[in-house]
Amino acid sequence: MTERSRAGVRREARQFVIGPSRVEWAHDALTIHVDEVGVPFPKRVRGTVRVRPRGLASLVAALDDGGRHRWAPIAPCARVEVEMDQPGLRWQGHGYLDSNEGDEPIDRPFVEWDWSRGSLADGGTGVVYDVQPKQGSERVIACRFKPSGEAEAFEPPPRQPLPSTGWRIERRMRSDAGVAPHVTRRLEDTPFYARSVLESGLLGERVTSVHETLNLPRLTSPVVQAMLPWRMPRRG
Repeated sequence: MTERSRAGVRREARQFVIGPSRVEWAHDALTIHVDEVGVPFPKRVRGTVRVRPRGLASLVAALDDGGRHRWAPIAPCARVEVEMDQPGLRWQGHGYLDSNEGDEPIDRPFVEWDWSRGSLADGGTGVVYDVQPKQGSERVIACRFKPSGEAEAFEPPPRQPLPSTGWRIERRMRSDAGVAPHVTRRLEDTPFYARSVLESGLLGERVTSVHETLNLPRLTSPVVQAMLPWRMPRRG
C-alpha cells in the first residue's frame, strides 16, 4: 500500500518487513500483518490476513520469450482468513497466492495482459494468463492446479470480450465456447488496472473467477505517473 525505500525494508528467512507492516511464515500459514494509513483520506488500516495453502506449487513460468519475466503460483489452492481491526472486518474464503518477478521494467516487453483464476468443483484452481507482448507472438499459459499444488496444462478456451471499464480499458476473458463471461462485481477500476469477479466457463464447468487486466501504455503515461503517488505514497 506504500512504497518504501531500502531503509524501510528488511528480509529474513521467515519474515519480510515493509515499514510498519510485515509478512511472516509460521506453522501452516503465511500471515500478513497490515499497519498502514489509507489514502487519499488518511485513516488507519490495521489487521491480519492469513493464507493457508492446501499445497505448494513448484511451477515457474516465463511470461516472455527471453524469460526475463516470470510467474510462480505459490499457493494456487488455499484458504484466506481476514481479521481487520481498523476497519472492523472479518471474513473467510477461497485464497490464492502467486508471485511475479522481472529483470527489467514491466512495460519494456508487454502491452497488456488479462489474467484469471477460477475455483473448480474438485477444490482445484484453473488459471489462464493471456499475455500480449510488444513483439513476437502472444503467450497464453493455461494451468489446472490440484489442491496438492500439482499443475497440469490444458488447452485455453477461446478469448471473449468483456465490457470496457469505467476508464475505458478494453478487456478480454478466456471462457468456454458458448459461455459468455459475465461481470458480477467490480473490485478495482483504475486508469491502468481493473479487477473483477466474473461468472464464466472453464474446463466444462461454470465457475466464479477473479479477473484482472493490466494496460502498460496507460501505466507509463505521464498523467498516470503523476497520479500514482496519491494512490500509493512513497515514504522512507
